[in-house]
Amino acid sequence: MESVISLHLHNNNNTHCKVRLNKNKKNKLTHNRVFFAKTLIRKPISCCCLSSAPSLDYHSTKHTTLLVESYHEHQALNALIQRLNKKVSCPLQILQHDGDWTKDHFWAVIRFLKNSSRSRQIPQVFDMWKNIEKSRINEFNYQKIIGMLCEEGLMEEAVRAFQEMEGFALKPSLEIYNSIIHGYSKIGKFNEALLFLNEMKEMNLSPQSDTYDGLIQAYGKYKMYDEIDMCLKMMKLDGCSPDHITYNLLIQEFACAGLLKRMEGTYKSMLTKRMHLRSSTMVAILDAYMNFGMLDKMEKFYKRLLNSRTPLKEDLVRKLAEVYIKNYMFSRLDDLGDDLASRIGRTELVWCLRLLSHACLLSHRGIDSVVREMESAKVRWNVTTANIILLAYLKMKDFKHLRVLLSELPTRHVKPDIVTIGILYDARRIGFDGTGALEMWRRIGFLSKTVEINTDPLVLAVYGKGHFLRYCEEVYSSLEPYSREKKRWTYQNLIDLVIKHNERI
Repeated sequence: MESVISLHLHNNNNTHCKVRLNKNKKNKLTHNRVFFAKTLIRKPISCCCLSSAPSLDYHSTKHTTLLVESYHEHQALNALIQRLNKKVSCPLQILQHDGDWTKDHFWAVIRFLKNSSRSRQIPQVFDMWKNIEKSRINEFNYQKIIGMLCEEGLMEEAVRAFQEMEGFALKPSLEIYNSIIHGYSKIGKFNEALLFLNEMKEMNLSPQSDTYDGLIQAYGKYKMYDEIDMCLKMMKLDGCSPDHITYNLLIQEFACAGLLKRMEGTYKSMLTKRMHLRSSTMVAILDAYMNFGMLDKMEKFYKRLLNSRTPLKEDLVRKLAEVYIKNYMFSRLDDLGDDLASRIGRTELVWCLRLLSHACLLSHRGIDSVVREMESAKVRWNVTTANIILLAYLKMKDFKHLRVLLSELPTRHVKPDIVTIGILYDARRIGFDGTGALEMWRRIGFLSKTVEINTDPLVLAVYGKGHFLRYCEEVYSSLEPYSREKKRWTYQNLIDLVIKHNERI
């Protein structure tokens, strides 16, 4: 005989599962959910267990049921997304085939359509899904749909959904108006945005600071700075005081535009009001001062940025380094490298900055000190490291160390690039005998490799391209497009081409 035990697994389809157990095999069952169900039905419970066993078994069964439901839900959702992911998939046909979707499945489909650049299908899918069950016609669902459409710049569809919502006698919320105002602003349709702003006021919905923040950001994007002033006046007339978010946004927009007086005026107002200055705003101010080469103010805000413990991004550090290089403040490169190391560790950029600092100052001792630190930290050299030191030796006309370092490149596992070749040929122009290095490179097959430039751009910002590299560019540019593209350019090809046009190279 068989014993039949019914386990009710309530998933979204209300499936009722029956598990049949072979009586002869019951001893092979482990202590899982079926065992507990069987025990509860068939075994009497002693009095001493009445207070604890039923409670324990009930909670265990409930937990197991939830796990099973969650598993089936996850599997069903994965299957749905896989069907949508097919090239010729139609979400409307899939919904019609399935009959209905749960709320979670529906929003997963909407997110999928948005992320896969199929946002234009969202209104149709929403329309079909909400008509299956009329309770889905509510403000919350419309708010999310309109918000998504506005984010995607689908303003006609968003306004159509807005009008449809009003047709159902649903009152649009502040968030819905904000979405439409910001959506129109982002695509430069400010007249339409202001129409909805006025309609919002007529509906006795008071605009908030974030309503105007979206307008300010869009005016900044389209460089409409007079309109930003108009927007601020409108805020005050509506009794909406700019908050710290608005002030931060204003500073960022003025900084980006290079309007330093307005930027600084807004910054002073923030200080007076004791508002929080965001790290992104500090970076924007710093960037503006860097663009205008205002070193004192740049240094002031850089220190403030450091004290705020704001993460230092590499692009900001590189821009600071370029300002220091342009103004011959080479010692600051070492400090900049240390600052960066204290935040993100000793990266390749850190070693590059520190080596460049000493190389630019033509300090043998400084270069050797950084090299020893690299060796202690077991940092492998790269071509940037080698080229910085080679360029320093070239500037010092230290041919002895130049020759030694060129010969050590293979043992240091450094693969030269076109900058290295340029250093060698520039050294030859002032009396250096580079025959040994060229023969070594030819012997190991390096000169037959495709031309590459892997040296950090900061190195070229300091030293320039050099005579050989500039001449390479001139000769290469003089070739016909067909000649440039017809073959793979190797180092030897490029050297031969340059020598053909100028034997003194």
